[in-house]
Formats: sequence, C-alpha cells, structure tokens
Amino acid sequence: MDRREGTSHNDKGKAHVLVVTYPLQGHINPLLQFSKRLASKGPKVTLILPSSTIKFPPGATPSSISVAHIPDGYKEGETLTVDEHLQRFQTVVSRNLSEFIREQVESDFPPKVLVYDSILVWALDIAREHGLLGVPFFTQSCVVNAIYYLVNHGQLEIPPRGPFNSMPSAPPLEVSDLPSMITDIESYPILLSLVINQFSNLERAKWILVNTFFELEEEVVKWMRTQCPIMTIGPSIPSIYLDRRLEDDKEYGLSLFKSEMESCMKWLDTKEANSVIYISFGSLASLGEEQMEELAWGLKNSNIYFLWVVRESEKKNLPAGFLDDIATSEMGLVVAWCSQLEVLAHKAIGCFVTHCGWNSTLEALCLGMPLVGMPQWTDQPTNAKFIEDVWKVGLRVRTGEKGIAGREAIEACVREMIEGEKGKEVRRNSLMWRELAKRAVDEGGSSDKNIDEFVAELI
Repeated sequence: MDRREGTSHNDKGKAHVLVVTYPLQGHINPLLQFSKRLASKGPKVTLILPSSTIKFPPGATPSSISVAHIPDGYKEGETLTVDEHLQRFQTVVSRNLSEFIREQVESDFPPKVLVYDSILVWALDIAREHGLLGVPFFTQSCVVNAIYYLVNHGQLEIPPRGPFNSMPSAPPLEVSDLPSMITDIESYPILLSLVINQFSNLERAKWILVNTFFELEEEVVKWMRTQCPIMTIGPSIPSIYLDRRLEDDKEYGLSLFKSEMESCMKWLDTKEANSVIYISFGSLASLGEEQMEELAWGLKNSNIYFLWVVRESEKKNLPAGFLDDIATSEMGLVVAWCSQLEVLAHKAIGCFVTHCGWNSTLEALCLGMPLVGMPQWTDQPTNAKFIEDVWKVGLRVRTGEKGIAGREAIEACVREMIEGEKGKEVRRNSLMWRELAKRAVDEGGSSDKNIDEFVAELI
C-alpha cells in the first residue's frame, strides 16, 4: 500500500476528510475536484485512489490535498467478467480501505468523515465501523438519481412498459429516455444491482453530495430533498473554467491515458472560431464497427473540420482507408486521447459530439458548448433527453431500428449546430447555463454555500 503524497503544510487542528473514488475517469475527476474545493475551505483532505496503476505524473499532484493509493486487486492482462471484477474489487478494496482508515484514526490527524463514491455503497459500513461519518457522493445527475431512487423504493417498475411521467418536476419520459440499466435488465443485471443499491442505506447518511448545481435541476432537487438530505456541490471541474478562486486549479492532472495535446492544439490553432466539431465518447464506450463507420462518414460528408478522439483499442473499427483519407484532405484529426476541457475551451471548437456522460455534459455546460448527443448506455439517454428538451443546449441524434445512428442523421445534426439557426439558439442557451454554473460555485452561490455548510458541520 503506497504512502500518501501531497501536502506538506501544517494540518494540525484541521478537520480531516477522507475521499475515496471508483477508478474510472468520470468518477475520479469530480471527486478529485471536490477534494480540491473542500480543501480550499480549510479541512485537510486525503484522496484515496483504489488502484496501484493510476498515479499523477511527476509534479502534477495537487498541492492542496494529500493522495493515497491502495491496491484494488487488478492484475495487468487478466480478463474478468464484470461480476468477477466487482466482487474482487469490493473484497480487496474494502479490506485495504479499512486498514488505511484504521491507520489514519491512530495518526496525529484522525479523520472525521469518509466521502465515498456512491457506487461503493459498502464504504458506509466501513466508515461507521471506524467511528467516521459516511457521506455518499453521486457522480450522476439528480434526475437520474431520482429515477434510481424510485426503482429502489418500488415506485417504478422495471423494465418500464410505457411513458414514465410520475416523477415530480420532470417532463414525461419515454422508455428510450430512461437509463439503460432499467430498460435492458437482461444485459446489465450486475450493474443494475450496483446502481439501485446506491439508495439502499441513505437513511444512515447525514449528508448526500450530488455533482450538479441547484439552478440546473431545481425542481428535481427540491423533490429529492423531501426524500433525503441532498446537497448540490457542483459542477466539480477545475476552477479556472468557473470562478477562478482556486489558485493553480487549471486541470484535473490525472488521466488514464496518454494525452496528445501538442498535436491537437497545433491543429486547432490553424482553424477559425467555432469551425470544428469535437467528438469524444469517453474512456469506456465502444461503438462497434457499424456505428463507427456511420459516424466516420457522417463527419466526412458534413464537410466540416473535426477533431475525433478514438482510443487505440477502438481504431480497428474505423472504416478501411478513413485515416489516410482525412489526412490527405486535412478535414479531420484523429487522436487517441486529449485533455477534453482544454480542447473544449479552444475558440475553434463549435460543437461537441458526445455520449452524454454526466461529467462531459457538465464540462460542456460550463464552457457554453453546444452538444450533439449520441447516448450509448447507463444514464446517457436521460442526460440526452434533458440536453435537448429541458436545458435546450443541443440535439440528440435519432437512431434506426438497430439502435444505430445513421450518417445522414449525424451529418444533419452537426451541420445544424455549426451552421444553422438552431445552433445559434442552442449557443445562447449554453452561454446562459455557463453563467449560472459559474455563479453556483462562486462566493455565495448555491453550491458554494452548501460546501460552506458541510465544512461548518465538520468543525
């Protein structure tokens, strides 16, 4: 078990908070950013990464927090089913987390609280075993939390058999708008159990933190507060893109993949403002050969510049000759990975084609970036519904009978976002949400006040 990295200043007398995350990029990033913001309010914060393979590059460890690594049982090259992986992860991490907390409790700065990624539902018992308060941190939207909450409490049948309109303050949702875990239960039985169980023991938690901001999901937040003590504390992204109150908080600093930023920026610097489509589907999504082909030719046929993130493991699904073709035409650039926030903030980017993962959605909102949604699974269909019909910051590409988005539909959506009247309307809405996101985390904002209240309770 690795020792802690990070702060060297005097922490004596401070409340000590432990934060533990599941080792996926969309979970690490918001919990890391919350840790930085919490530390800026005074507490000593230790971020626990349950993996021996994820480390900050030299010199990139945040100065405001400590970082600890604990083994999660992962063995390089080993192939496990989802069930086997989750079982081993829980067994190994729960043991190592308990040992780490015990050491901290016996140290000069004993912790008071364990903030844990909400899918690690068993972490609450570990916290209580050592006399700590357990605080779940939800990395998904409040509306998705509400849906899972209703399922957990038997108020929404699964799989749903028609439009769902019984949730207060949300528009009627078709089955295709609901999280895939509850509409395709045979494909994801273990993951369904994982997401529903997040709500199995919330009555034992004094606080529940959610990575959203009140203004974005006001009515759903109000309703959820009648069910459990939630506190909106987001958006949890680097301060430079929001209130700029956290010194040197310019990036996440921790990536699961090697970034190709130099080539991205050099290419983008040659393009005019709002002239480039940025496409990324995160660290997990696998589109498959047919969808990759449709997306590739939809982009090519749009005749609009594009920057496309295609992980090395996915490049085999690109159409034959596609990479050579776009290199020759200079219409596109394909990279294996890049710093998404830095790219989205570049003046050349005009819209973001995304799977609508929650972290990516919040990043786009905070940068006023129009979206084209191509949801794949989990919470993404619900996010896409709200992106198009509630927040009105983008379009959702419609799919055919096989669930594939065709090249013509993709081309039409990206053209509309870059060149059409709808794109102008969406950009105005996006800029409005950007300002509201900034206000939420700035001094006296809704999220800022919630974090202040949380810290006051600790003290």
